[in-house]
Parts: sequence; structure tokens; C-alpha cells
Amino acid sequence: MSVARWIVTGLALCLLGAPLVIATAALSGVGHRWVDILAQFTAPALLAVVAFAILLLLARLWIAGGAAAVVGLLLLLAVWPQWAPLSVKPRPEATTLTLYSANLHVLNSDVAAMKASIAEADPDIIILIEMSAAASKNIETLLASYPYRVAEPSLKRASGDRTIIASRYPATVLRGDTQHRGLASVSARVETPLGPINVVGVHLTRPWPYQYQWSQIIQVMGLTEVVGRYEGPVLVAGDFNSVSTARIGKQVQADIGLIPAPGWPGTWPSRLPAAFGITIDQVYHSPDLAVVGRRIGRPTGSDHRSVVTRFTLAATPPAP
Repeated sequence: MSVARWIVTGLALCLLGAPLVIATAALSGVGHRWVDILAQFTAPALLAVVAFAILLLLARLWIAGGAAAVVGLLLLLAVWPQWAPLSVKPRPEATTLTLYSANLHVLNSDVAAMKASIAEADPDIIILIEMSAAASKNIETLLASYPYRVAEPSLKRASGDRTIIASRYPATVLRGDTQHRGLASVSARVETPLGPINVVGVHLTRPWPYQYQWSQIIQVMGLTEVVGRYEGPVLVAGDFNSVSTARIGKQVQADIGLIPAPGWPGTWPSRLPAAFGITIDQVYHSPDLAVVGRRIGRPTGSDHRSVVTRFTLAATPPAP
């Protein structure tokens, strides 16, 4: 191999250092803030490495191409539980309901896009995060087919920025202690064809270094206490500002016992192709519910993509 090819190979191996660090951070299980922030980016890192590996192999740079393949495999192992989490088997022939959840962005004024996105999804239950002043002003237009609504009562700011749950079926407010431990949330008990379901809309703060390092952890502690009051099936959806395989997603699963819906394609930022986004807009459910479908919804004008999730009752576990 010529000197030039050795130099190019060396440069390629150096470039693989960054995704290798991301893969190592995600697989390590370490919850330190430095590790956690890196673990958010496994999905875009994987796709970038796959593209890079193809280029290297086409150039017949076999050493660098092989190294890229190894790094890609490590990233795939890290991201796979996020893309295809352990699922619960659905109950045969049970009714299926659709949940629409979206961070609309507090400065978003594109009401027409919001309305079209909701109409295309045709959901049974809606969770809207960061409702802007424009969205709040046009709420009757956006939610004309959803007469049952529960909203954050104490966050009626001039700019909007509140969370609302809307439903085709009767819904009553549940005690959620809005701003409990700093957690912005709203909870409703929805009387669905599957039976009563406790629905919680949440918006966690941004992670470190944008906020102090314990902020998200404390908020999930608050969510744990809130959800712990409810009996029966639970759906929690919203903007978690974390993927399901990083420390916050793991905390939700371990402390509350909730199961994440599949997290691909990504939801943020919407200006990038969804395949290169990260899924910080999550849907979690209790084990007595099963997800039968998850997809990205039509654009709303926000920097987040909406999520459309179909769910039903879980199959009855076999008798011991």
C-alpha cells in the first residue's frame, strides 16, 4: 500500500474515534452527565458510520473499512434496544386506539400545519406539548373533534407553552401535581373502549449542559410519584429530551416499570431527515398495554416531529 493510502487510512481511523466514543458511552451503562450526553447520538452516529464505511470499502481501504464496520456494529448494538425495545404481545382481536403526541414549539404559529397533522393521524387521544399562543388561540379549530380536554391549569402564560390532553372519549383530570419536583405534566383518566386508561403528558427540561445535571433525574422522580398514584393501564408521552436508551429512559423503565415504544425514525430536529434525528419525543406504556404500530406524523411547523402510536391491551399472561 502506498504512503498516500496509509495516510488516508490513518485519517479515516482518526475520524472513527468520535463515533467509537459515542458507542462506548452508550454501551457502558454509565450515567455520568458527560457519558449521558454522548449516548443521545447513537442513531445519527450509526448512519454516518455506515455511509462512511461504504465509501471506504468502495475506495478499497480495507483496514479503515473494516474498522468502520466494527464501530458500526457497536453502534447498532447500542441503538437497537431504542429502535426495537422488548415488546408486549397484543391481545388478539382487541380494539386498537391511536395516540397522537407532539411538541408544537412555543413560537410556532403554523396552525394550518398543526391542524393538518392531527387530521391526517385521526387519533383517539392527543397530547400536545409547548402549545404556542397561536395554538391556544385556535384550540377550537385544532381540537374541534375532541370535546374532552384536560390542560395545565397553572401555566396559562401569555406565550402559551402548556400541555393539553384531548380525547374523543370522556376524560377527567387526575391529580398530577403540575410542577411536582419541577416536572411539567398533566394527567387524565380516559374512558376508552379498552377500559379506563391513565394518560400523562410530560415535558422534561433540557439535559446538562443546558440545565443543571440533576434536573431531569429529579423530574423523573416526580413522574414516578405521580404515576404511582394511578391504578390500571398507563400511557406517558411527551418531550423527554432524552432517548429511551440513555440514563433518563432507563430511569423511567426501571423506576416506573414503563415500556418504551419503538424509537425510529427520529423526532428531533425536524430540519434533518428523520433517519438522522434522535428520538427525544417518547411514548411509554405500562405492561398491560401493547404497541401495535408507531410512525412519524405529518409536520406541524415545529422543530419536533409528531409521533403517532397505535396501541391495544396486552395479551393475558399465561397462568403459572
